[in-house]
This record gives sequence, C-alpha cells and structure tokens, in this order.
Amino acid sequence: MNDTQPVSRTLLLERGSCSQRLAILEAVGRVGGIASRVRGLLVDGRFWHPRFPRLQALIPHQIVLAWPEFLLDDQWVTVSELYGDLSTLQEGGGFTNAGGETLFDAVARTAVDWDGVTCSSCDLSGHVLSDLGYFSSRDALFRTHGQTLRLPVRIIADLVMSRRAA
Repeated sequence: MNDTQPVSRTLLLERGSCSQRLAILEAVGRVGGIASRVRGLLVDGRFWHPRFPRLQALIPHQIVLAWPEFLLDDQWVTVSELYGDLSTLQEGGGFTNAGGETLFDAVARTAVDWDGVTCSSCDLSGHVLSDLGYFSSRDALFRTHGQTLRLPVRIIADLVMSRRAA
C-alpha cells in the first residue's frame, strides 16, 4: 500500500499493489530507454468498494492514483492503451473493480478509460474527483500531493492486503 515503495523492494517481496506493479512497468520502460510520466488523478474511494466489500469503512474518501504514460514514437501513450486503442479495447467488457482483477490486470484485456471517451462499461470518469495533472514521476506526484494512506494505516493495510492474491 506504500505508493513510494522502491521497485527493488516490490521485486524482492514478489508481490505488490497494482500501483506498485505499475511502478515496475515504468521502471522497465525507463531501463529500456522509454521515457515515462504519470498523470495524477484523485479518485473517489467508493470506486474500490466492490473490490473490498468488508473493508469499505477503512477506504479513504479520496485516493491519489498515479496513472503511467510512456513516450512511444514521439507520442505519450497511457498504460490503458499499451495493448490497443481504447475503442478496440472497450470490447473487453469494461472494468468493475469487483473480484480479483486489479487495474494493472485489466489494462491487458479492456479499456480503462478515466476520461469518458468510451462506452459506459469502460468509462471510469465518473469516479475521478480531480485531475491533478502530469508529473515527471510518481515520486514527484506523491511529493506534491502525498500518499492516500498515512504510515500507521499503511502498515495495517499492508498486513491485511499481503494475504490477498492479486
């Protein structure tokens, strides 16, 4: 649950939140010479209620989300479109955030649309409370806006979540 956890630690633990796994993807891209940046989104905490029905009371009202983009052929491409454009991917059925699938998993099979440009089942724009803009790195985003969970809550959440399969 630590959004600033180093990639090396996530790899050592062999587990991580979807945000931590997205950080690995960013790091792999940078090692391969692909520039990356993140778009900061402030997402309504209720977005995670279907996924964690028993933990709803512990989910913050607002969650800072780092959504990666990669510079490919001189064009910024969101992680949402690494497997195809959103209009093609919307045929994958959308993302409900229920069950075991994470945002990290979903981008491989369906459109994850934070801007409302696709069909209703893929359109997550209704969960976005604020667009925080673009940052050169996830570290810069979290330095500016902070992490959603404070340290004591993060420790407890990590103990609970580490027992869940991604």
